[in-house]
Amino acid sequence: MPETAISEELGQDRSLLIVDDDKPFLTRLARAMETRGFEVQTAETVGEGVAAVRARPPAYAVVDMRLNDGNGLDVIEAIRGKRTDCKTIVLTGYGNIATAVTAVKLGAMDYLSKPADADDIYMALMRKAGEKAEPPENPMSADRVRWEHIQRVYELCERNVS
Repeated sequence: MPETAISEELGQDRSLLIVDDDKPFLTRLARAMETRGFEVQTAETVGEGVAAVRARPPAYAVVDMRLNDGNGLDVIEAIRGKRTDCKTIVLTGYGNIATAVTAVKLGAMDYLSKPADADDIYMALMRKAGEKAEPPENPMSADRVRWEHIQRVYELCERNVS
């Protein structure tokens, strides 16, 4: 895509904050988004994400739900406090309806399950208000849904299996 087309699609402010504690994924996604015309800033923790938001509220954000030091929703809340027009996407490996609803109430415009690739994330960030997302090509199998539920319960019990 030519540089002028990217600039028009993104608008004047192309700042993007990516918050994820998976360093290889964070690095790959940051590189991919830079090639798509974004000015990328990265953070690996809730603390770093909130500090980045305070220093320069981004026009776009991609935030992982579960981070080593807390909940990515705290970063989304900080973004909403500084910049209400930020287009925010939540990524998670632990998809459930309650956290999706909470993320949207806090201002996220989309909620993607991992593994999400750069194209999926870019399309979600560029989606216009009111535009509907395409249904997934490969919905989760019953085994995957069961595994997700077990993982969620495991996390709720603070990883105590006794």
